[in-house]
Amino acid sequence: MALLLHRIGRFAFRRAWIVILAWALALGGLLGAGLGLGGQLEESYSIPGTESQDAIDHLAAVFPQTAGASAKAVLEAPDGDSVENEPYRSAITDLETALEDVDGVDNVLGPFDEFAGDQVSGDDRTAYIQIQFEGQVTEVTDEQLDAVIATGAIGEDAGLEVAFGGDVFTETTFGLTITEVFGVVFAGVVLVITFGSLLAAGMPLLTAIVGVGATFGGIALVAAFAPVSSTAPMLAVMIGLAVGIDYALFILSRHRTQLARGADPEESAAEAVATAGSAVVFAGLTVIIALLGLLVVGIPFLSVMGVAAAFAVLLAVLGATTLLPALFGLAKRRLVPKPGGRAHRRAVASDDATRRTLGRRWVDTVLKAPVVFVLLVVGLLGAAAVPAASLDLNLPGGEGDPGSSQREAYDMVAEGFGPGYNGPLIVTVDITQTTDIFGDLDAIGDRLAEVEGVAYVGEGLPNETVDTAIIQVVPESAPTDAATKQVVQDIRDLADGIADDYGTPIAVTGYTAVGIDISQRLDDALLPFALIVVGLSVILLLIVFRSVFVPVKAALGFLLSAFGAIGVTVAVFQWGWFADLMHIEPGPILSFLPILLMAILFGLAMDYEVFLVSGMREEFVKTRNPRTSIVHGYQHAARVVTAAALIMFFVFFAFVPEGTGVIKGIAFALAIGVVFDAFLVRMTLVPAAMALAGRGAWWLPKWLGRVLPDVDIEGEGLRAHLAESEWAAARGADVLAEDLRIGDPDDPVGPLSIAVPNGAVLVVRRAPAERRLLGAVLAGRVAPAGGRLAVLGSPLPTDAGAVMRRVALADTVTDAAAGATAGELVAARVDATRAWYRLDSGRPAVRTAVRRAGEARTAVGDPLVRPIDPDTPFDALDTLDRVLVCVAAALAEKPRAVVVDLDGASRIPDRLWPALARLVPSDVLLIATTAPDADLEHAATAFEGRGIRSLDLVARPQEALR
Repeated sequence: MALLLHRIGRFAFRRAWIVILAWALALGGLLGAGLGLGGQLEESYSIPGTESQDAIDHLAAVFPQTAGASAKAVLEAPDGDSVENEPYRSAITDLETALEDVDGVDNVLGPFDEFAGDQVSGDDRTAYIQIQFEGQVTEVTDEQLDAVIATGAIGEDAGLEVAFGGDVFTETTFGLTITEVFGVVFAGVVLVITFGSLLAAGMPLLTAIVGVGATFGGIALVAAFAPVSSTAPMLAVMIGLAVGIDYALFILSRHRTQLARGADPEESAAEAVATAGSAVVFAGLTVIIALLGLLVVGIPFLSVMGVAAAFAVLLAVLGATTLLPALFGLAKRRLVPKPGGRAHRRAVASDDATRRTLGRRWVDTVLKAPVVFVLLVVGLLGAAAVPAASLDLNLPGGEGDPGSSQREAYDMVAEGFGPGYNGPLIVTVDITQTTDIFGDLDAIGDRLAEVEGVAYVGEGLPNETVDTAIIQVVPESAPTDAATKQVVQDIRDLADGIADDYGTPIAVTGYTAVGIDISQRLDDALLPFALIVVGLSVILLLIVFRSVFVPVKAALGFLLSAFGAIGVTVAVFQWGWFADLMHIEPGPILSFLPILLMAILFGLAMDYEVFLVSGMREEFVKTRNPRTSIVHGYQHAARVVTAAALIMFFVFFAFVPEGTGVIKGIAFALAIGVVFDAFLVRMTLVPAAMALAGRGAWWLPKWLGRVLPDVDIEGEGLRAHLAESEWAAARGADVLAEDLRIGDPDDPVGPLSIAVPNGAVLVVRRAPAERRLLGAVLAGRVAPAGGRLAVLGSPLPTDAGAVMRRVALADTVTDAAAGATAGELVAARVDATRAWYRLDSGRPAVRTAVRRAGEARTAVGDPLVRPIDPDTPFDALDTLDRVLVCVAAALAEKPRAVVVDLDGASRIPDRLWPALARLVPSDVLLIATTAPDADLEHAATAFEGRGIRSLDLVARPQEALR
């Protein structure tokens, strides 16, 4: 991975404007398409497979007039008066008539209608009109809502206070307030302090904002074709800003440190993307995997939120690894810290073991008494997690934001009728098997009224086909109250008895029941999801750090910080601590908050873990000194982790004071979780625990080490590759080998040492199996068993991809199977390598290749028995013709080198070598493998201008320039 990122970083640096233009086009395209299509956000919570959702779906089929969106017009008479009195009664009737005339309204049920329920309060001061729309919430237009609200003037003119509530009035527009902007400003201040440069500080902000813009465009585009929760874009923006800034910060910090030490800007950018970028990719993938893990919970709106947030993280990773190095390419040496400046001193001092930075002083303090700090952190986070035991989950109610008409209607209903009237339950009754429909419905209603906590039970109302009826049940408690959950459960407990007595199965549904079912599903999924996330973290960190202790410690630390953050959130949002200070109304915790917190915090925690511990591991591999490695890794990463955590905190917390009700709790929990995990767990508990473990912190069973893949997140393999590249470049040979071994590592062929100068020809003489094996190794198709090897300046096996793209294999045995004719054989090569955007058929290239093979044969003075043309059967060609056609086919790939096994053609050297010299251009390296006794005199004559380098695979191979 590090090698791939190194190439990406170098390409972005060299082609800065191309990368920037690509990002600009992507941003403009996503934003333009998303805003142009005008996708609409919605606040729709559903959960397939639950009793409440199944009942809603059933009602939509058999009782369609109850399936549309609904609203309430709540009317309140002046204090001491009654809505029954004039002019209020007439005004309510007129308002009801006006509502019936509004386009899109299906039916209206007023408080004085014949079939009205309990729609007038006990003190006669408050009443409400039930409004039913024809379509779902997403189908109700702003114009229809404006027309509904306009009717309120009829009641207001009569002296009534009028407010409208219901799901259709829930605010689903996406917008940022000044407080969120302050979060970005605070992040900018931290960046300026960290880097001491406005130019450097602006780069992470720019990449994050571009990524967030593209994310929002993508979400808006999806919203035009599929339902998207209004919470999804806000959550994606919050996470995208935070991780986008942090990921760019890690790479930029590494780049500036290397520049301060005198590194070349291009090399530094590539190495920063390869090393710090590897950790960024790893951290981003963990967040993405955890967020996509929300899909398995099976709740559509939560799945959409997870996918949207994962998309934001993906763009943040791409921005940090492509757009950021492109900005490096524009800035070049302007990012170098000024000599003698604070940023320069920090960069140079990070390798100074005697430098007493704040981070160094803190880790030294922790290492003096690691047991004390472990107990202290565990005790603090354990105490913070205590409130989590009383966690009460629920979906947001219909109260709306303070000051809104929806909230005003909610309060008027709660005060006039009771809190339960804001969330009535709907009991569906299957009446297909009863003969006394109304009698049984009355009896069922009586049963429901006996349930403790029920305030009102309406009359049973059958549908037109008389197969389903509904009964409205109003609980005494508010929709989000724990007592309401008990009422729902008690009604469901009656289902079996009612079915046995009356033959009428019942089900409980309605918005309140749906919210309770979703909360229960999420509550049940919390522990399994936590185990999945923890298990994932253990596996990933096992792969990264190749240690058993590090993953287990990281996972336990994550659980401490996650449950500590949940506990503090419960204390503030549920218990009401400091609620007024943060404009919070105490109540149940958002049902999907804990799972979202775990998914997001998991990735952030692993991010900090990687940046702290990777430096420790790198130093331990060099020194084998556990304590020194802890100090070294901590001193290198403490400052950047501190800055990253502060940025995360400011960005998240900025959404708390004035954010939407749904996003407040999520933002607060993430902000607290970041503080707990970064400062208490990673920067205190981690070094203390590592010190206690000593050498055991890096223990890994040998069998497990062989199984685990090596992801090279510290860039050790990259550094080895760069060293090999420097070795190859210094010698300037087309093929360079030192002590090369091929074949079985336990019984290899070799060691081989050879240097083929640029423009020379390499001839390998040996038995067929061994020479073919060496040819495959030189072509990058088979990895060497040991030693050093570089072909065309690319070291093997680390740069095998580049070698395979530039070296073509020509083999009469394998190529014969590629086509029945000479033209088909060449066409197979041309088709495999022709760019996808080429519109030509490739037939001219086929004819040219076959013609060149024929010309090479003719040039050696051997008259052709049969001319070679594209239709000539391959089996009809003689040995020399086959070799020439195969080489011509390989050359059709336009390689830098060709490896060809001459097989039986070596018996006719007087014709073979002159033909190859004519066919193979001087700028293409020819590597020919042939029989051990092959005569190379004709080869030396044919390639006199280029030179022959021969390699005989016997005993100790020798080099000889012929």
